[in-house]
Amino acid sequence: MERQICVVKISGHCLDDELLLRQFADRVAASTERLVIVHGGGKEISRLQQQLNIAPRYVDGLRVTDADSLALVEMVLCGAVNKRLVRHLLAAGVDAQGLSGVDRGLVQARKLQHDSIDMAYTGEVESVRPEVICDLFELGVTPVIAPVSLGADNNFNLNADPVTSAIAQAISAHTVVFISNVAGVLVDGTVKPTINSAQAQAYIDSGVIAGGMIPKTQAALDLLSAGIPQAVITDLEGWRNNGGTTFIGTKR
Repeated sequence: MERQICVVKISGHCLDDELLLRQFADRVAASTERLVIVHGGGKEISRLQQQLNIAPRYVDGLRVTDADSLALVEMVLCGAVNKRLVRHLLAAGVDAQGLSGVDRGLVQARKLQHDSIDMAYTGEVESVRPEVICDLFELGVTPVIAPVSLGADNNFNLNADPVTSAIAQAISAHTVVFISNVAGVLVDGTVKPTINSAQAQAYIDSGVIAGGMIPKTQAALDLLSAGIPQAVITDLEGWRNNGGTTFIGTKR
């Protein structure tokens, strides 16, 4: 039977912690699925910007990437973070290869438009070449992807969440897992193990799902709408122990 495909997005809070990286790598090594890993690294980008007296700028939660910041983003995401993650995966026995959306034109992007601000080198996904990942799968390789992507005239910095979503759709993934510092959706103080799309919307409307959990939930719902069977929001401990909140399509 063909192995199912899972796309895992790991957020930046795990990526500068050696213990969490080792635990993540061990979990990847134990997986029976075909995995694609997409990573962030915004915390390290902001730290380097501040060290170089470049003030981080955001609009609607997205980084505004000027030319100097793009150079830092490429250095941090495609260099330091990506290679650190690959190193830990290799140490755990995973045949991992690091790449970005630029490599082989994996993720092609265009400038992100905003009503009032020039987003400069911040982009959005235009298309994905699924054969790049399928070629690596045929070799038994686990792709580790930085979300810097290819534009017509320059590279773009993309948020890792929409890159994760676009890749998952392009390769017909069965599951997408978003790993951050939240254990899942809390209902009455307890992580809700399973939520369908109708329940999720009702929780948003009633305020049970609020604050920063709303965009995470919306990302999961968008994946369900695009045909991905399930999406999971969890932390590393939850992924290691099959915990967190799994979003599934509304049963009819």
